[in-house]
Amino acid sequence: MALQIIGAGFGRTGTESLKRALEMLGFGPCHHMHEVMARPELNQQWRAIAAGAEPDWATVFSGYQSTVDWPSTHYWDVLADHYPEAKIILSVRDADSWFKSMQNTILPVLRDSTDPESFGCVVIRDRVFSGRLDDRDNIIGVYEDHIARVKATIPPDRLLTYELGSGWEPLCAFLGCDVPSEPYPSGNRPEQFHEKIADADKLRGSE
Repeated sequence: MALQIIGAGFGRTGTESLKRALEMLGFGPCHHMHEVMARPELNQQWRAIAAGAEPDWATVFSGYQSTVDWPSTHYWDVLADHYPEAKIILSVRDADSWFKSMQNTILPVLRDSTDPESFGCVVIRDRVFSGRLDDRDNIIGVYEDHIARVKATIPPDRLLTYELGSGWEPLCAFLGCDVPSEPYPSGNRPEQFHEKIADADKLRGSE
C-alpha cells in the first residue's frame, strides 16, 4: 500500500485532528507520532532512522494510507519524491498561537526528556530547532521557514495549505471527497497531549 497523503505540517498545527479527519474520509490508517509512541516496533524504526539508518519507507508505512505530524513530516520532501502520486497537506496556524501551543506541550517534553536517543531529542530538538528550545525567535523562524519551503517546493495542484479550524470543505475539495455529516474532529488539547505522553512512558517502562 503506497501513501496517498503526506502531511508536511509541524506538530501542533492540528495534526491529530487531521489524522482523524483523514481516517473518517477513508484514508486510514494515518501514521502519527502518537502511534509511534504507542507501538514499540514503530518507535525502534524511527530511532534507527534518527541515528542514520537508511529508511525502508515501504516497511515504515506498511498498512498506512496517509501520514501526518512528526516524525514523518521531517522527511516531507523525501517522501514527496518517493511517493510521487501522493498529495501533500501543509497544516498551518498563526505563528504566535502555534508557539504558545508548543510551549504547553512539545517543548517542555523535549526539555525534560531523559531519553537522548529518542527521535524527538535527536531530530526535533537538535536538528529541527538546533537545541535552542528557549529561543522563541529561533523556533518561530524555523516554523515560518519550513512553511515557505514547502510552498516553494510542491506544485500548487499537489499541495493544500490547510489552516487550523478550516473544517471539512477545503480538505474534501482537495481530496475529491463528499463532506461528511459529522463535525470535523477536534482534540489533543494540552492536557490530552500530556496524558498520551504519560501512557507512552508507562508502556516503555513495562517493556
